[in-house]
Amino acid sequence: MSADLPPSPTSLDSAPTAAPDPAPAAAPADCPWSPLDSAGSGLAVHDFLTTMFSQTSNGLRRAITLPYAGRHGLTLSEWRVLSVLAAAGEMAFAELVEQAATDKAQVSRTLQLLAGRGLVRTEALGAARRHGMACHMTDAGRALVALVMPEAQRAQAAMLLTLSDEERRVLYGVLTRLRARCASGEGAADDSASD
Repeated sequence: MSADLPPSPTSLDSAPTAAPDPAPAAAPADCPWSPLDSAGSGLAVHDFLTTMFSQTSNGLRRAITLPYAGRHGLTLSEWRVLSVLAAAGEMAFAELVEQAATDKAQVSRTLQLLAGRGLVRTEALGAARRHGMACHMTDAGRALVALVMPEAQRAQAAMLLTLSDEERRVLYGVLTRLRARCASGEGAADDSASD
């Protein structure tokens, strides 16, 4: 008789198990992107790809990056420049602007603030201004990034883990494809595309 009973909780292996992937999010019943013609007929501004990415990106920065950057006295721009520069150690100003994905004036102002705090240093690459500028991490800058980065990684992972493994794979693939398309300068699909 007792053989038919399920094992008691104390008899089960007590080793922790990985949490199951969250259930995939239900697709919206009314997706304005499907079906979609090449003229974009019926697309409202709030359904534009650029609008949705901008709103999502801003929301993610507020929800993920701002809390940990703020705890260490950094603005979003300061953390972005520091984290990009830290990955290389040193970088030409033009490359830093490109990697930080922001405008030259913003990066220049941010570098001045970070240099004032002793976190980065800059030097001219030649006598003429047109030769550009090299940006370097200082020991203090490297130490701060080493302190903040584990928090950044945990915060990023926490948001990513709200998606299932399959959703993460699909999202990464889609973002990678869109980024490559934008980088190639191709923009929208050409007229020869079949759909």
